[in-house]
Amino acid sequence: MGDTVVPVMWGGNLTETLEFYRVLGYKKTYEQTSPYVYGSVERNGYELNFYRDKKDGRSAEEIDYGCLVYVDEVATLHAEFSAALREHYGKIPARGIPRISRFRPGQTRFTVVDPGGNSITYIQRDEPEYEYGGSRKLEGLQRVLDNARILRFSKEDDEAARKTIESGLRRFAATASTLDKAHALAELAELAVAMGNSARAAELRGEIAGLDLTDDERAEIAKHLEIATNLQQWLDDSE
Repeated sequence: MGDTVVPVMWGGNLTETLEFYRVLGYKKTYEQTSPYVYGSVERNGYELNFYRDKKDGRSAEEIDYGCLVYVDEVATLHAEFSAALREHYGKIPARGIPRISRFRPGQTRFTVVDPGGNSITYIQRDEPEYEYGGSRKLEGLQRVLDNARILRFSKEDDEAARKTIESGLRRFAATASTLDKAHALAELAELAVAMGNSARAAELRGEIAGLDLTDDERAEIAKHLEIATNLQQWLDDSE
């Protein structure tokens, strides 16, 4: 039998933390409140453990603990967690503590922050190795878009992705195809929705509408824009 690693994270309000994981489908395996706080939950053969010295009064906002969980079907798990959290809280907690990060087609990871402030990142087991800076197989604006995708999916850094795409549009304005520009604007529209700027998202949709695209290209971009529409619906469910 091989070695086993068991993550031990922040206990915080243990009762609240254990209940949160129960909602997500974990089974409570241990709970102790004296002489120190300790608890654990189990799911699919792995455990998460939580500890807190009773004299330690730090808040969830001060905590920077976490771990990675590799899973077979990350998209299915995100949908399951989102539905469970919506039923429990009456909405999807997308901001603050606790929360679950959003998910879009093609994404290979998402993060849950529990009531104690611990960050659990669930990763598709066969996630490809990222080429930071964008795939070397791509050029120009396409490579910029690939880099922005990595910033969003791996780093969950919307602001960096936005700046990368806007810089790429300026840099490759004269050489990028109209279709690639439309995809870049669609990515920016989705980012605007994610960052709560619906007015900017509408402006970007207007810019796309003004581009000279073929019917097939416009249909392709329409599918891309559906991602922003679906994200808006997911965020609406979190309010």
